[in-house]
Amino acid sequence: MQTAIMSYAIVQLEVTDPLPSVTLTAEHSGIALIVRRCDRLVGYLLKPLATPCTLTPDDLAAWLAATLAPKLLQEALRAELVPPPDLSHFPSLSVAVCTKDRPDNVERLLRSLLPLQGAEEQPQFEILIVDNAPSNDRTQTVVAAYPRVRYVREPKAGLNFARNCALHTATGELLAFLDDDVTVDRQWLHGLREAWAENPDAGAFTGLVLPYELATSAQILFEQRGGFGRGFEKIRYGQVLPGNPLYPCGAGIFGAGCNMAFRRQVLLDLGGFDEALDTGKPLAGGGDLDSFYRVIRAGYPLVYEPQYAVYHQHRHELSQLRHQYWTWGLGFMAFVVKSMRTDPAMRGKLVRLIRWWVGDQCWQLGQSLSGHHVLSPSMILAEMWGGIVGLWGEYDRSQQRVAAIRRQFS
Repeated sequence: MQTAIMSYAIVQLEVTDPLPSVTLTAEHSGIALIVRRCDRLVGYLLKPLATPCTLTPDDLAAWLAATLAPKLLQEALRAELVPPPDLSHFPSLSVAVCTKDRPDNVERLLRSLLPLQGAEEQPQFEILIVDNAPSNDRTQTVVAAYPRVRYVREPKAGLNFARNCALHTATGELLAFLDDDVTVDRQWLHGLREAWAENPDAGAFTGLVLPYELATSAQILFEQRGGFGRGFEKIRYGQVLPGNPLYPCGAGIFGAGCNMAFRRQVLLDLGGFDEALDTGKPLAGGGDLDSFYRVIRAGYPLVYEPQYAVYHQHRHELSQLRHQYWTWGLGFMAFVVKSMRTDPAMRGKLVRLIRWWVGDQCWQLGQSLSGHHVLSPSMILAEMWGGIVGLWGEYDRSQQRVAAIRRQFS
């Protein structure tokens, strides 16, 4: 097991309150500031520090002024000039958590989610736990302690099997998916309602993903490379994206599958999730990319909303992080191969996307070899190798595995 040789303190900071002093002990090696203004998330700052140390209010003010002054001004003007959206017509919502053998994670997520559900007599949304091919009854036991949470067991192993189970079991007009390794921000529901009110024609929504903890070297490295970060600006993705000639094929720009929502009828019309993607081992990825891409290609806007935020528990170990990057390469290329077959009009862009991806990975490897990249060469090579395996037949192999799984339950 990797020991926690590095850890960053995570501090939430409300800038309309008097700035505090923040003391870091010798067990810390840096700080992550999650910055709010009037409880709205407006920034995220990451900084290594020599510890022990104390950041005074003046230190924090100088840091904020140097890095977030334009955003803070923008938010102040927005609050003064832009009327709040009308949230009175929000549709019915189901929240699905697809999980496998992680009951402690499920309980932690429920503790953050249930306070947003509202009064028992008129809950704001339904919660659905989809237990995917569990090896025991521990998750069912956890859920049984929460009367307002529904439990469903999906016997076919694979995340997209579980997602499709949720799709056909849920009752809400909107269907939000949360991974079991996240907790929700206190403004999560408000953020989704705001995104809907501003974009009632959207087919899908994604949100901000911040770190739940930064307790190990692997977690810090992941954040230093960029993590799941998509920024703090609202983005409405349509059919074109000026300045991006490969759009919408690079579907990673849209958001992360650990925090996403869809109009349920749109997903049903698209045939649900492709069960040959996001199957778990060995192809533990690509399903979210594919769903985002197909929503856009079907003509619907996709909206990124930073107030629709969660906190993700990153991989603890360097070996786990290396494997994650491998699965990212694998899943991305499996999605690309699938899209080249099913969307002939985009084949030219998808071929150019492969070329760009290979070139970018080679550039990152060169940066790493010369000591100018946060990741080691082995991490980048893992992602490159995953992409190669994904490009050369992984989608076909996954289709065969999934067909065998279906036959077991037919």
